[in-house]
Amino acid sequence: MAEINTIARPYAEALFRVAKKDQLARWASFLEDLAQIATNPAMQGIIGDPRVSPEQIYSIIAGVMATPLDAEAKNFVDTLIDNGRLVAMPEIAAQFRELKNQSEGSADAVIYSAFALDDGELKQLLVSLEARFQQRLTPQVVIEPSLIGGVRVVVGDQVLDSSVRGKLDAMRVALTA
Repeated sequence: MAEINTIARPYAEALFRVAKKDQLARWASFLEDLAQIATNPAMQGIIGDPRVSPEQIYSIIAGVMATPLDAEAKNFVDTLIDNGRLVAMPEIAAQFRELKNQSEGSADAVIYSAFALDDGELKQLLVSLEARFQQRLTPQVVIEPSLIGGVRVVVGDQVLDSSVRGKLDAMRVALTA
């Protein structure tokens, strides 16, 4: 079977081409919601059940969506159901978000921190990270106590590790080499 990212790419690109600039945030939110629904274990059982019709699957999805589906969204969901591609939803959402970010000149930044960051700390960190990566960043903070202290930042395929755990690991490698 083809890889999920290969399956997801045409859906994300087609949806991006159809979405208007002022609707990108709405579509990104819709895709994130749909991805959460599609990855729910109970929903995966329903999707994989041959006794459940595509119409029933659509009804369930439409029933749990936060906002009602307009005609374009309904067509998109129907296409995914008919082609058996709901399993690719998380990757479709991720690729769409990446296309959206590229068009806006921004990127997602996952900030792993040993401790919770207050708003002031996050803003200050974000200013220095945006200068470092030379683009506007949309932060997502993940608390990871195993870092001991500091932060580890992932922007696309770039990683900036200034955590205590990262420094200890670097010292261990240096001492054993």
